[in-house]
Amino acid sequence: MFLSKIIRPCLFLALLFGLAAGARAEEAPLLAYGARIAGDDARTRVVIEFDRKPEFFVHYVGNPARVIVDLPETAFGLKPEDLRARGVFTEIRYGAMGAGSSRIVLTAKKPVAISGASVREDEGSKGFRLVLDAERVTDARFAELLGEQKWTGSVAATKTARSVEPASNGEFVIAVDAGHGGIDTGAIGADTKIEEKSVTLAFAQELAKTLNEEAGIEAFLTRDKDEFLSLPERVHIARQRGANLFISLHADTLKQHDIRGATVYTISDKASDHLAANLAERENLSDEIAGVALTSEPAEVADILIDLTRRETQAFAINLARSVVTSFQGQINLINNPHRHAGFRVLQAPDVPSILLELGFMSNKDDEKLLTDPAWRKKVSGLLVEAVRTYRSGKTADGG
Repeated sequence: MFLSKIIRPCLFLALLFGLAAGARAEEAPLLAYGARIAGDDARTRVVIEFDRKPEFFVHYVGNPARVIVDLPETAFGLKPEDLRARGVFTEIRYGAMGAGSSRIVLTAKKPVAISGASVREDEGSKGFRLVLDAERVTDARFAELLGEQKWTGSVAATKTARSVEPASNGEFVIAVDAGHGGIDTGAIGADTKIEEKSVTLAFAQELAKTLNEEAGIEAFLTRDKDEFLSLPERVHIARQRGANLFISLHADTLKQHDIRGATVYTISDKASDHLAANLAERENLSDEIAGVALTSEPAEVADILIDLTRRETQAFAINLARSVVTSFQGQINLINNPHRHAGFRVLQAPDVPSILLELGFMSNKDDEKLLTDPAWRKKVSGLLVEAVRTYRSGKTADGG
């Protein structure tokens, strides 16, 4: 009797803790802990191992041909060599898409189709395998697949529907945009191999904090964690919040590893030089990398691609860029001709003066060291606040 009085409560507690542990496990992201790929230019098999059974949805995007695998929120514990592209695929990316979802994007050399997709339980119930069989198809068949699928390319559209808190009355509002994120890692450091999306987020957090210490300024982050935001959504968030300025932060790579220093970009339908044109082309691929089709952008943004921004907004952006360059001179490294311009899609808000700030180049080891230095981030953030202060005073003097 005495033992039963002890055992019953213990069993109850064990059951309770067991249920709690099970609930926590269910709430945790899926874990992709292994993968392998094999095949040739005609057929390729991709196998991804998960800790539990994954729900998945396969669809296609064209120009270039891509197979998209959408998953619930997933932690990718894969080694780079696990999913190195081969066979029919030229590139494979994976990562977070925000809002509790993740994605694998398999870019193909030529049109492909998934001939088989299944989830199989491992022997001994150690986990589950997602098995994808891809094969080459004709252009006509791929066009049919695009037309038949139920997926509508709505990643950007569904995310831009999220609500954004309005700014406080009378505040000068600044949208601080950390470039890349989630599945789009951005550039990779030459020495430390750190990802650009982490560098830009750390700097964005420091900059927003420093700006918010300035009287009359309210700064906010377009993203405050490692998530993917489409280029149209970044523009949408800034406009919905009533931003007076938009500052997008990046840290790119170049083939010429000796080039270093910051650059400030404004929008233009004609690039100032080859470096600006090439950079804009790469940055504008962000949505493509994540498997978002350009045709899925809101009509307003598509119009902006043709019309660009209003002259007045461009003039304000140029004034801001000049203020930033002046603030940086003699304080931090700048490349030659530090104010440049090109057709960056993320700068196309028609009514928000916008700049893209390349903080430095991840391909240069000296720049990379600074980009990961908290003291340097703090210093540059302070210089940017000075630039904003100069811009605001000039705008007020002009009656803006």
